[in-house]
Amino acid sequence: MTGSVNRQILLKSRPEGAPSLGNFELMEGPMPEPGEGEVLMRVVYLSLDPYMRGRMSGAKSYATPAAIGEPMVGGTIGKIVKSRNPKYSVGDIVLGYGGWQEYALSNGSGLRKLDPTVAPVSTALGVLGMPGATAYVGLLDIGQPKAGETVVVSAASGAVGSIVGQLAKVKGCRAVGVAGSAEKCRYVVEELGFDACINYKTDDLVPALRAACPQGIDIYFENVGGKVFAAVLRVLNRNARIPLCGMIAEYNATSDPGGPNLRPLLVHRALIKGFIVSDHNDRLPAFLKEMTPLVREGRIKYREDIVDGLDAAPSALIGLFEGKNFGKMLVRVSSDPAGGQG
Repeated sequence: MTGSVNRQILLKSRPEGAPSLGNFELMEGPMPEPGEGEVLMRVVYLSLDPYMRGRMSGAKSYATPAAIGEPMVGGTIGKIVKSRNPKYSVGDIVLGYGGWQEYALSNGSGLRKLDPTVAPVSTALGVLGMPGATAYVGLLDIGQPKAGETVVVSAASGAVGSIVGQLAKVKGCRAVGVAGSAEKCRYVVEELGFDACINYKTDDLVPALRAACPQGIDIYFENVGGKVFAAVLRVLNRNARIPLCGMIAEYNATSDPGGPNLRPLLVHRALIKGFIVSDHNDRLPAFLKEMTPLVREGRIKYREDIVDGLDAAPSALIGLFEGKNFGKMLVRVSSDPAGGQG
């Protein structure tokens, strides 16, 4: 049953530097009613992702900024509680973009029904969702790994990086991670099967990369930027490929952090290509066809970091930029109707 109030977290102001709790505001509004062709979803899971920092900014980017005074944007899994759309029935579990609120309306555009018997529904926001597709498209389409090559990935224990390394192993490559704690490095090697992992907070990066990559680096999947990127450039092989996915180390910068010496890109004829996964929706069927059995068979493992309650979302997002999460960051907004992991 739905109540009479819809709790929402609004973007109150745009951050200068790192986001703070003061940038968000909890509001209670009336329960929305679906119009003709619409559905009302009860949000079960809300995804927290690094791209959200860009949405909080008013600066021009690849997507429209989140609006001040409106619910913060975000991917969601929801259960339909009212439907005036013939394509969807009450009880359907759907992937959508409901944002930071307990209930959300949709006209059905962009929704995708989920089958909880295939995989826990939460995976549609992680390993079988946008982060997984990001890893798949970036590594396979831009990185184009060949058996025997060496793949390095930063933020290796995160939602994207963890899948990059495991996919690299599936494709017959050496997988080396870079992460920010001994625990995270242990996890990617012992649990996920990476060949090695470097702790960027304690290791001397260039010697550590050379030791972990004795044949050099053929593919560097970039999630971080900063000093890790600068060190990787010094260990590249000829014709190396760099899928540029994110630069989380620089998202909260208030001034230009400067950049590394790019001469190695020239000397080694390396390719660096930025990409946004939403430009590659045509690859979604191939991604799901290849990845779903790998996940079901346990060949691709995943970890979720789940906090409970909509109120926890702002502090959890702030923690994401501080590296506090361990795995795919999710908010369980209401009980999982399918009894998913977590």
